[in-house]
Amino acid sequence: MHNKVAHTLARSFVRRNFAALRFNFRGTEGSEGKYDNGVGELDDALAAMHWMREQHAGVPLWLAGFSFGAAIAVRAALVSAVDGLISVAPAINRIAGNLDGQPDCPWLIIQGDADELVEIDDTVEWVDGLEPGPELLVLSGAEHFFHGRLNDLREGVMAFVAAHQ
Repeated sequence: MHNKVAHTLARSFVRRNFAALRFNFRGTEGSEGKYDNGVGELDDALAAMHWMREQHAGVPLWLAGFSFGAAIAVRAALVSAVDGLISVAPAINRIAGNLDGQPDCPWLIIQGDADELVEIDDTVEWVDGLEPGPELLVLSGAEHFFHGRLNDLREGVMAFVAAHQ
């Protein structure tokens, strides 16, 4: 939750007057539990969504995640309907071909074409196979952690959210 991409996502939503919650998945940075290969982490995300709905009843709920967190957010949006979804450099190997459908909400994937961990070609191929599929924003020259491109990332998120509020 202390990653600069996660901070940028949270600040983007705050700038759009949303409440934002960043949290660590089980076993991360001293949090309780241990890594559960995405199963328990999905439970963590669903618990966070439940808490946000209790704290901010009647307010739109969007999910946003980065890398592994983006993969979990996609799965969470399939289990519990949300108003929108932002997936930044999603861990394609965790979700491509392993989904029962796709989220039924406005959905944006942001990917750098110089990402050293998530191949842009894999992301494009996966997105092209989804119907109707998410919107894909490719940031030229951006690598996995979006060094020097966080403002572009923020602007892409804010524009997408504004278009779907």
